[in-house]
Amino acid sequence: MNYNVNEKGYYGEFGGAFIPEMLYPNVEELRQKYLEVMNEPSFKEEFNQLLKDYVGRPSPLYFAKRLSKKYNTKIYLKREDLNHTGAHKINNTIGQILMAKRLGKTRIIAETGAGQHGVATATVCALMGLECIVYMGEIDIARQAPNVARMKMLGAKVMPAKSGSRTLKDATNEAIRDWINNPVNTHYIIGSAIGPHPYPDMVTRFQAIISEEIKWQLKEHEGRENPDYVVACIGGGSNAAGTYYHYLHEEDVNIIAVEAAGHGVDSGESAATSVLGKEGIIHGCKTLLMQTPDGQITEPYSISAGLDYPGVGPMHAHLAKTGRAEFMSITDDEAMNAGLELCKLEGIIPAIESSHALAIFEQKTFKPDDVVVVSLSGRGDKDLQNYIEYFDI
Repeated sequence: MNYNVNEKGYYGEFGGAFIPEMLYPNVEELRQKYLEVMNEPSFKEEFNQLLKDYVGRPSPLYFAKRLSKKYNTKIYLKREDLNHTGAHKINNTIGQILMAKRLGKTRIIAETGAGQHGVATATVCALMGLECIVYMGEIDIARQAPNVARMKMLGAKVMPAKSGSRTLKDATNEAIRDWINNPVNTHYIIGSAIGPHPYPDMVTRFQAIISEEIKWQLKEHEGRENPDYVVACIGGGSNAAGTYYHYLHEEDVNIIAVEAAGHGVDSGESAATSVLGKEGIIHGCKTLLMQTPDGQITEPYSISAGLDYPGVGPMHAHLAKTGRAEFMSITDDEAMNAGLELCKLEGIIPAIESSHALAIFEQKTFKPDDVVVVSLSGRGDKDLQNYIEYFDI
């Protein structure tokens, strides 16, 4: 079984490029050139140099001693929260801004939910001196105010999406509309492993630095490259895609994908796509999608703005369908408590997205000698208001 994308842009039956005619030249140009550009020695050199000196990679692989003791297993945290800008998103935006420059683009657009991708995009645009427009749902603008301020300080223009649920899905719709209207000079930096081919594969390849580092770091810690489990939270799925990438075809490595159950999978307020989703098309690709019987996209819900998405990347849809990954759903309450637990046991305040991944230890029992690597995809600064309100701090 192959878990990577094929030459037609599909992971099994998921993927493809379902796009309006107006966008065909843009997407086709990217498809024809992305692998060639990524393999250029000068591109690799610039990408790796920026990851090292600007982002601060490699990010540590930290053995969480007190957490491990509590759950009687070996828990390692891949500390993406320590990257410049506070999350894994910067790995992809550095890659894509270098790609955009090589394709001669002068204007960058992006969508954002939790704001981390917006901040990461605004950051690299400031670094490279390119115009930056970030689309963000009106509701997310309110609940992620610190990130909105960061984007503006970095010189980006933040455009509110006022349609639909006014969250990530709607911000993505607005960004696609902008791209259709400005096809020649604009590159759309998609932040998740979603969108028309080649985006899911390109984003995954830029994020694959995560699993590349885990392999040699685990060798240092445990004397072996392969953990027993790799765990990551999934919205669109870029941190997960990067965490899994080098382990997709390693059969001794179990993959756990953690989705947001919101108020409960059957509550009507959830974002557990693997359970609730049916095959459909969203934002340019065929994937698993929460929808009504007549195909209208249903509104997702999660306390976490970054997991509040009605679909999942096509690679993850394929991992779910084939059974290669075990999907687990975590409620708001379970995630918030797991986040606070990490604060108190390890002195690390995680993003609410990452807290979903940490919550699995209350649900699933691991063996004492199992090595479980969890992607700590972001830090909790942006979520302090949510934590304060939830726990009445």
